[in-house]
Amino acid sequence: MTRVQANLVLLLAAAIWGGGFVAQATAMDTIGPFWFVGIRFAIAAIAVLPFALIEHKRMGKPAVKAEFASFFLVGLALFGGAITQQIGLQTTTVTNSSFLTGLYVIFVPVISILLFRRSPHWIVWPVALLALAGIFLLAGGNVTQISTGDAWSIFCAVFWAMQIVLAGHFVSRSARPLALSATQFATCAVLAMACGIFVEPISITAIHQSLVEILYVGLVSSGLAFVLQVIGQRYTTAPQAAIFLSSEALFGSFFGAMFLGEKLPPMGYLGCGLIFIAMLVVEIVPEILKRRQLALQQA
Repeated sequence: MTRVQANLVLLLAAAIWGGGFVAQATAMDTIGPFWFVGIRFAIAAIAVLPFALIEHKRMGKPAVKAEFASFFLVGLALFGGAITQQIGLQTTTVTNSSFLTGLYVIFVPVISILLFRRSPHWIVWPVALLALAGIFLLAGGNVTQISTGDAWSIFCAVFWAMQIVLAGHFVSRSARPLALSATQFATCAVLAMACGIFVEPISITAIHQSLVEILYVGLVSSGLAFVLQVIGQRYTTAPQAAIFLSSEALFGSFFGAMFLGEKLPPMGYLGCGLIFIAMLVVEIVPEILKRRQLALQQA
C-alpha cells in the first residue's frame, strides 16, 4: 500500500467516525456512557476476532507477551479517549465535540517527543496558540462559556493523541494490525463495563432502545474504522495520520447539521475554522519546508 492509499484509508475512517458522533450523541438519551462504550467495543472485538485469528495463522508464529502488553497500552489510551468523549457528548453538541476532539492533531507531536523523544516541528507551538484561539471563539468568545462537555472533549483529545502515537509505533513493530485492534477493543470493553457495573444502571430496555446506535458504532465506527486506522498507519507517519483523521471534525459537523439540526453562531464557525486551519498547518507547513530544503540541497 502506498502512502497516498494509506491516507485515503484514514480519510474513510474519519468520515465513518464523523457519522459516529451523531449516533453517540443520540444514544445518550437512553443509555449511560460507560455501558455504551463497553458494549460498543465488545461488539467491535467480537467482529474483528475472526480476522485476527486468520492473521495469526498467516504470520506462522504466535505473538510474544511484549506485543500483547503494547497492544494493552493502546487499549488503555483508547478507553480514556472513548469514555471522556462519550461523557462530554452528554453536555455539548456534536459540532463542538468533533472539532475539540480534533485537537489531537496538536497533541500528537507533543506526545511523540514526551514518549519517544521525537522533537516536534517549531510550527507546533504557534499552531497550538491558534487552536486555543479557535476554542475561545467556539465558546462564544468567553472562557466561562466553555461547557463541561467541551472540557471533557478537550481532555479526550489528549487520550486520542496517545492512542494514535502508540498505535502507529507498535503496529509498525509487530505488523499485526488486526491483533492490535482486537486487543485494544477488548481492553476498552472490559474496563468500561467494569466501571459501568459500579456507576451506572443498565437494562435490556435501555440496550434495545439504543441498539441501532450501538450496532453502528460497534461494527462500523469501531470495528471497521479503527481497523482502517491501524492498517493505514502502517504506511504513513503519526502526524500525517493525525491530519487525515482530524477531518472527522468536518464530517461530524456536517452530519450534526444534517441529522440533528445543529447550528453555530458566526463566532462559533470562525472558531471551527481556526481549529481546522491549525490542524492543516501543523502537517502541511513542515512538509512544504522539508521539500524546499531538499530542493535547495539538490540544486
